[in-house]
Parts: sequence; C-alpha cells; structure tokens
Amino acid sequence: MVLENGTEAFAVWQDPPAPVYMQFYFFNLTNPEEMLKGERPAVTEVGPYTYREYRPMESVTFTDNGTKVAAVNPKTYVFEPNMSRGLEDDLIRTVNIPAMVVMERFKDHSFISRIISDLMTAGGMTLFVTRPVAELLWGYEDPLLKELHLIDPLLDDYFGLFYKMNGTNDGEYVFLTGKQNYQDFARVDLWKGQSSLNWWSSDECNMINGTNGASFHPVITKTERLYMFSSDLCRSLYATFDSEVRVSGIPAYRFVPPSEVFANMTVNPDNAGFCVGGNCLGSGLLNVSVCKEGAPIIMSSPHFYQADENYVQDVFGMRPKKEDHQTAIDINPAELNPYSVTLFCHLFHIHIVAIDHCFSSFCFSSYSQTENVKTLVFPVMYLNESVLIDPDSARKLSALLAKASVVINIPFIVISLGIILGVVFMALLCCLRTPEVRPPPVFSNPFLRDDQAVPIFTRCFGVLDHLGTFKF
Repeated sequence: MVLENGTEAFAVWQDPPAPVYMQFYFFNLTNPEEMLKGERPAVTEVGPYTYREYRPMESVTFTDNGTKVAAVNPKTYVFEPNMSRGLEDDLIRTVNIPAMVVMERFKDHSFISRIISDLMTAGGMTLFVTRPVAELLWGYEDPLLKELHLIDPLLDDYFGLFYKMNGTNDGEYVFLTGKQNYQDFARVDLWKGQSSLNWWSSDECNMINGTNGASFHPVITKTERLYMFSSDLCRSLYATFDSEVRVSGIPAYRFVPPSEVFANMTVNPDNAGFCVGGNCLGSGLLNVSVCKEGAPIIMSSPHFYQADENYVQDVFGMRPKKEDHQTAIDINPAELNPYSVTLFCHLFHIHIVAIDHCFSSFCFSSYSQTENVKTLVFPVMYLNESVLIDPDSARKLSALLAKASVVINIPFIVISLGIILGVVFMALLCCLRTPEVRPPPVFSNPFLRDDQAVPIFTRCFGVLDHLGTFKF
C-alpha cells in the first residue's frame, strides 16, 4: 500500500471517512477555601463535552519522485450537544492557570512578582477561576493578563486550553509514502522542517518516530511496536500488542502504550532526557513546560492512571481505571487494507496540570495567594480522541477482508488440490498397469528330485489389497 494520488488509500489518508470525536472531561473543584488552607483538593469529573473533529490533509505536495508527501493537518471542532453530558456554557471551577503562568514566568523578578500579587489582590483574583466550558477551551480575555500586557506587550491577554487551535494546524509534516518500503507508509519524516526535536536533553528523547497516529502501515504483526509522534505531547511514543478484539464485527489487534513509556528514569533509564532542569517527576507524568512557552503544564493519563500512587492520593476524586483511562488503538492487521489505519482508538488521554513546585510559598515567596497551599499536581482536564469505523466503511472493509482471505488461501487450495489429484493419478496408474509375465520361480531342494521341485508363485496386488478394496 502506497500513498499515491488516485488510490483509495490516499483518499482515506487525505480525508478520513470515519468520524473523529474529541471529548473533554473537566475536574470541578468543590472545596476551594479548604484547599487555600492547606487541605487536599476535592474534585468531581464533569463531562464529556463532545466535539466532532474534522482533520483533512491540506496543501498536499508530492516530492522526491513520489517517495514523500508534504501536508498540513488543520483541525476544526464543532460541538455535538446530543453526544455531550452538559452544554458549553456550563461553569467549571478550576485552577487559575493564567495566574500560574505569570507567577512561574516572573518568579525570579521580585518587583514584577509584587506587582502581580498586588494586581490580584486589588482585582479580587484568587488561585481559582470559574468559567464556562467554551471559554476554558477556546479562550477568554483574562483580567490579569490584560493588565500585564501593558508591562510585557508580548504577553497575550487571552487564554484558553485550546486557544488558537480550532481551525488551525500544528505545522507542516513531510510523510514517507511507503513507495520504497511498505513499513514506511505514512511515517513522519519531517515536522516543521526538522527531523528531530530540540526540547529534551537526549537525542533519543528528541527523536521523531512513527506516524502521526492516524494511520499505520499494512500487515501489522503482534510482535512489533507501533511508533507515533504527537505534537501535543511534544514527543514520540510507542504501543505494543495487548489482545485480539472485534470492532463492528471486524477482527482487530489492540495495541496499548506500556507503562514504561511514561515511567520515571529510575524505572526506564531511556526517559532520563525528559527531566526538565534536572527535575525528574514520578512515573506516569511528563513536564511539557519546555514546549508550552514555559507554562507550568504536566501531562499524564486520566486520573493519573499508571502514575505513582502519591499523585492519586493527593487529590480526592481520582479513580484510575484501566477500562476507562487506558490509551488503546485497535487496528485490523490485514494485508493491503486501507482501512487498517484506526478502527477504534483512544489517543492521548491528557491531564493539563499546574506544576507541583509552583504551589508552595517557597516557590512563590512574594505571592500571598499561595502561602498555605499544599504542594501537589492539580488535575484540570483530560481528553479522549476517538475514531470508530462507520457502518459504510465497515461493510467495505468486511468485503475487502473476504477477498483478501480468498487471495491469501489460493496457494493452499492449489497445493491441496494438487496433492489430491496426485494420489488419484497414482492409484489409477497402479490399477491400469499390466503386470509383467514371468516364469514362476522354482525352489530347488537338494533332497528332492527335479520333478518334485516346489514352484513359488508371486502375485501382484493393488496398493489397497490389504484393505480389500481392489486387487488385480
């Protein structure tokens, strides 16, 4: 299978027919006053708020004799109220991330730190905000950022978890088409003109490996690793075979990222390069502040699934569960199957959190708002990006699998028929063969006269004479 204009594989890659949905889950803080006094926060999960995601490949250009293809992948989100548990104007109380961002940015500047603290006090701002879902996701004008914009014009006075990410792309990709090697199908060769990242402290952690997670090469085996690059996670990761499943009646292999992918360097030394500024977090967490313009943001699986237990215990309301919070990709492994890209997948469950050491008075000695807050990692939200094959594509795939099964079994059918015909031919040959006439041998005995010699007759029987089937 090759990414080539005019083929069905290219059409599916360029504009996936299966619907893609992005679901956002928020953690609503229920005890802000107690948390300010040093108690552990209590949160309740709210959502999902579901959006239909449109992600066509645009500005497609083939290069290097068709071995590479460049494209951008803009994503547009449209709210789906019938698939949501709540509306976009639902109010969510969460940590004041803009305040955390500027506190972190200016923590070594005592004069600006004092200005930030005074502005928050004068404006009645705290470490927490209550905002509608739509504003938290897509952006709102923040009063603190608006005031600080006068001091630092480069500081945007709008903030949102997905601010400027609706209808935009994350940069140009150059993919390999698989023309030279089928295992390179849709593999990322360059992102933003670079073959590697520059955020992390080791070459291995900076590698761009695999596809963008939306498609994979054909003929998937249980023993291989599926590599993916995620610009949202600012890194590459991989998944390994977990089990055989069925999706819409179609057999598939389930691949999941093993725990060592996000393990601490003491568990997986290969992850040492992900330590930021010499600060290595526990297993299950990834500090992405280096690729998020210095914002104190940490990523993990939902509810700190597969993370160190202390993170779960620090926040009341965390209930990690494999069935609900594990990232999984279900892929049909059939050969020459353009729908093997993703049958059903949970991609990149993400928590966006405020960095732990920036919640203490030691870190923010100039901020009275943080003086009693316990040092912890606070969960803000997570997302579930899923693709479930649509009925029309499922029917097409079932038909392709049936054809593929016939094609794959043709050699074995021919061999079996050849063996059967060969046995029949040999049996008929033996049945029709005329026996050679020979004089009967005579057993000579020195104690008998010649006229008393005993003739021994030989008789040729058919190959199945001992079964009584036939003889000649």
